[in-house]
Amino acid sequence: MARDWNEPVRYPDPAVKVLDRRFRQYVLGSAALERLYTGCRWAEGPVWFGDSRQLLWSDIPNDRILRWDEDTGAVSVYRKPADNANGNTRDRQGRLITCEHGARRVTRTEHDGTLTVLMDSFDGKRLNAPNDVVVHADGGIWFTDPGYGIHVNYEGHKAPFELPERTYRLDPNTLEATVVDDTLVKPNGLAFSPDYSILYLVDTGSSHKRGHPRTISAFDVRDGKTLANPRIFCDMGQGSSDGIRVDLDGNVWSAAGWGGDGYDGVHVFAPDGAKIGEIHVPEGVANVCFGGIKRNRLFIAGSQSLYSIYVETQGVPYA
Repeated sequence: MARDWNEPVRYPDPAVKVLDRRFRQYVLGSAALERLYTGCRWAEGPVWFGDSRQLLWSDIPNDRILRWDEDTGAVSVYRKPADNANGNTRDRQGRLITCEHGARRVTRTEHDGTLTVLMDSFDGKRLNAPNDVVVHADGGIWFTDPGYGIHVNYEGHKAPFELPERTYRLDPNTLEATVVDDTLVKPNGLAFSPDYSILYLVDTGSSHKRGHPRTISAFDVRDGKTLANPRIFCDMGQGSSDGIRVDLDGNVWSAAGWGGDGYDGVHVFAPDGAKIGEIHVPEGVANVCFGGIKRNRLFIAGSQSLYSIYVETQGVPYA
């Protein structure tokens, strides 16, 4: 999608595609895709802080977490070095939870700015490179560990795998870790349904490895602690998902990349798994989140840039 970002966009924005009438209600005819910043090497992990009206996101190869201020539009460095931070979220107390490729751990930033290591090993072996993280309504911290940060030195430190690729849950009180899934090739982005009864889990395992497609799976969440009834929610086709978020109507908003022009951007799936809409971006997208004062602004972490667009829905709180 060629666009001169210095020129206005004629409404409705042609970057937004309605594929199913169910998506039309979420499209604002006078809202356009905006590029808020460019200059990253691989943007990831956007998380909204409504109390300070700012967005944090990771720039993994540049080893930093960036901050965008809603009031001024200014971008500054929130943390550098950042141990090649990837996915971010907030816990139920509003603290930043971060997956770190470089240190191969999950951390919590306390209100005073100090770091607490939540997990860096399992059964006496180092984690691979935690990737993305979400928090359940009960405070449990769920994260994926596909190990992209140890494949090469670009996003972390090249090293051998000590553990299988897995998805973990950390108990909010004891920080005891349990494996909730070990069936996916490369577990990546994850998000809960609005009532926390379903966990959506992205698999970015290449279709050329072990015959596995690039899919988003759905699991039933039992007692907030375990998963059951795995099934394919959708297949991303020619490209791949990465990070995902869910809105209050249960639609899954998925990053989409590696599919080329006309594919890359955000793909939106109804609760039944049908793709109902797309937002085209001129580069592959790694992750998304909802923010803004009404949680109706979709922030999009592209490969090198940060984008946003207003939509007529709201993201699930704490997602």
